[in-house]
Amino acid sequence: MVPGKATMATRQLQTERLILRGYKRSDIPSIVRLIGAREVAATTLRIPHPYTEKDARALLAMIAKDKTLTRFGIFLCETGEHCGGIGLNLELDHDRAELGYWIGVPYWGRGIATEAAQEILRYGFETMGLHRIFSNCFAGNTASQRVLEKIGMKYEGRSRQHIKKWGEYKDLENYGLLADEWKAGRL
Repeated sequence: MVPGKATMATRQLQTERLILRGYKRSDIPSIVRLIGAREVAATTLRIPHPYTEKDARALLAMIAKDKTLTRFGIFLCETGEHCGGIGLNLELDHDRAELGYWIGVPYWGRGIATEAAQEILRYGFETMGLHRIFSNCFAGNTASQRVLEKIGMKYEGRSRQHIKKWGEYKDLENYGLLADEWKAGRL
């Protein structure tokens, strides 16, 4: 497979180090193991803790049913190890999508989120024809803020106490990128 090219039959993308592909039932044990870490759930908007096999099965069912969700597992090319997940929540009436991702704790600090997110931007803008991709992270989550900045997203402001996570209101840092900005950054 040529890096950066999607095959719709397999819904697989590839970068230099990563394979991004749709989830399979056989991925459930690694999904639970990786997402099950409290550290992962603590840095994400929608991942509960504890995370169970039932949650993973519900995730796969939701992905299969809801066509506004584009989800990929992130796997290392060299070893095939599952190391995270990434995707877009599509809002096609507005030609936009929300980028979301998570990386398993053993894979933090390796540039995996940045590399996967760059490929998802390419996929969203080139293949899907989106006009805007946006994302947000908890205030204080400097690792996610760095990822969003490295992939070229522009800081758009803070939504104060926008999310309630584990009984505590959290501020969100908002980022976005337009297709024209993305194209200009690739020149």
